[in-house]
Amino acid sequence: MTSTPFSARPVGGPLVVLDADSTLIREEAIELLAEAAGCRDDVAAITERAMRGEIDFAASLRERVAALVNLDVTAFAAVRARMTPTTGITQLVSGVHAAGGAVGVVSGGFHELLDPLAEHLQLDFCRANRLAVSGGKLTGLVAGPLVDATAKANTLAEWAAARGIPLSQTVAIGDGANDLQMLARAGLGVAFCAKPIVRKSADVIVDKPDLSHVLAAMGLSG
Repeated sequence: MTSTPFSARPVGGPLVVLDADSTLIREEAIELLAEAAGCRDDVAAITERAMRGEIDFAASLRERVAALVNLDVTAFAAVRARMTPTTGITQLVSGVHAAGGAVGVVSGGFHELLDPLAEHLQLDFCRANRLAVSGGKLTGLVAGPLVDATAKANTLAEWAAARGIPLSQTVAIGDGANDLQMLARAGLGVAFCAKPIVRKSADVIVDKPDLSHVLAAMGLSG
């Protein structure tokens, strides 16, 4: 598990931490990789069960990554081109930065796909898994410890401490069961177009697929 900081701007406002798939971006990126590997339907079914909390996320991720074995790394570029930032993300990032805050993404997805987008969106932090590669092809394994639900919650606390932001001034945004711990740890937990299990536990529910609506929930202009 590694983290990529993209900036060191002074912080005096909130820390906002987003999930990636179906939150920061509209797609489930691993399903795009699976499509390139010819196994999208199988992987999508596992993803859906994991996001509903029906199966363990870490086990589901290992199973889905195993299905990608022998996929050529050239697929990364094609998948990145198909990833669509969710409406309102630029307004959310600008609004948080204008308030002196910071924004990060923590994902059970992959640095290989997320890093360029996070930098483009001017996020301050990015943490995700890395895919093991040998001879230019995926091995079907994750390199290093998994970014799971516990890791997401710990990352939020770590980034808050690094910027001197109290947990009461943190906001977590997610849609799936593996975001529950992070939403519970944050001062404000936002269920964004979320699964029922997340809607039940969040402080705020945003049903419109527009991240700028989170600004109002934070008390900032939307």
